[in-house]
Amino acid sequence: MKLKTIAIIPARGGSKRLPHKNIKLLGEKPLILHSIQYAKRHNFIDEVYVSTDCTDIMKVAIENGAQVIERPHELAGDYEPTISAIKHAILSIPSPIENVIILQATNPLRPKELLNDVFKCYTQHALSSLFTVTENTKKFGKIQQNKFIPYNYSPGQRSQDLEKLYYENGLIYITKAKSIMEGYIMTPDALPYIVNHIFANVDIDTIEDFDYAEYLIKNHEEK
Repeated sequence: MKLKTIAIIPARGGSKRLPHKNIKLLGEKPLILHSIQYAKRHNFIDEVYVSTDCTDIMKVAIENGAQVIERPHELAGDYEPTISAIKHAILSIPSPIENVIILQATNPLRPKELLNDVFKCYTQHALSSLFTVTENTKKFGKIQQNKFIPYNYSPGQRSQDLEKLYYENGLIYITKAKSIMEGYIMTPDALPYIVNHIFANVDIDTIEDFDYAEYLIKNHEEK
């Protein structure tokens, strides 16, 4: 039996800072629909699943060709880690699964060819796990006793001379189903795949994040 590559979009209903954000219209369609449509454009993905506890999200998913995994309320709390929902999803799917692509609904904008590129890298190099990162260009520091202590630079240092640091941007995660069942979305040897793109700055938690994403859709979205 063929082992499948699936996409899972975790999208719980509760959101305190931006209520109902996963079905809030962004660019004239529900936020979660951006990730569903992105996944469905790739023929190496056998099935697209949405894991949710919200009936409104379920309705959007089903109407747009995604399969729904009803998430138990105990796995949809504010402090429940994402991997709990992903594990539950895998255990709910009867077909044998090899690869799991995780697309966060809160990262609705992704470069058009990014998933093709990262999946090619993942398969050609027989990786156990891969996730996307972006290079940091900001000067960070700590505040101790009301004093600012530079962290990743020296006072007067040019931004272009900063030590290279990266942040996990949340655009794409790929890993083996067996690794997730062992407790890893990113395995210890996971490859950080660098994506320096304006879309990597979008991670929607607040209305300001939402407004920024709306601006990018109107002015920068790749057709």
